[in-house]
Order: sequence, then C-alpha cells, then structure tokens
Amino acid sequence: MSWKSPENILYTKTDEWILIDEQTATIGITDYAQDQLSDIVYVELPTIGDNFKAKDIFATVESVKAAADVNMPVDGLITEVNNSIEDEPELINSDPYEQAWFVKIDISNQEQTKNLMNATEYIEYCKSRSS
Repeated sequence: MSWKSPENILYTKTDEWILIDEQTATIGITDYAQDQLSDIVYVELPTIGDNFKAKDIFATVESVKAAADVNMPVDGLITEVNNSIEDEPELINSDPYEQAWFVKIDISNQEQTKNLMNATEYIEYCKSRSS
C-alpha cells in the first residue's frame, strides 16, 4: 500500500500532519489515517481561540467503520478552522493534505517540532504497523 506523505510536512505517531510556516502551522490527518478509517462521514472541530497542548485531543473524526480522536502535534492556539470539512467530511478521504486541513494554529513551543517524524520516517512507521 502506498500512502501520500508530502516531504515538506512533519508527522505524528497518532497520524496527524503539520505544515509549519514560521510561527503558524496547518494541521490535518494523514493519508494513512483516512485510509484506515475508510469513508469519513462526520468531523467535529474546535473553536477559534481555543488553546491546546501537544497530544491534546482537538477534533474528532467519524467514519462508517470507527470514530477517531485527532491530537494536537504541538502546543498552540487555534487561529483558523476549516469549516468546509464539517459540511463535506468526504474531502478528508479525497484530499487530506490540501483541501481537508483541520485547523491553523499559532505555535506556542517550536521546540516540540523536533519530536515529529519526517515523511520517510513516517512511511516506515506506517509500514511497520500494516505488516
């Protein structure tokens, strides 16, 4: 199985991705995660202004197979929410990295990005769980 894992993004062991642009970050779930969940039918997102610590649950995704928590990769303040995926949760299945981002945050602790995986490490990690 081959999952898309763009090189310019960092990844968590709980299958979130984070695209960092200086102090701001865009966060979503990975191609691997949406593949494991199958057809996504519902998303619950946080509110702008909410503050989260790394590993906090900040969103919930429900599919025909299961519900899954979405964890914050780093400490941050929610600055933007992608409401279009609440109306069209299936976008997460078709385009997890472009159209189906979940939130944008103001990063509180840049140091935490050192704990995340690059694309190569993440692909190996996914393979180790799928065998």
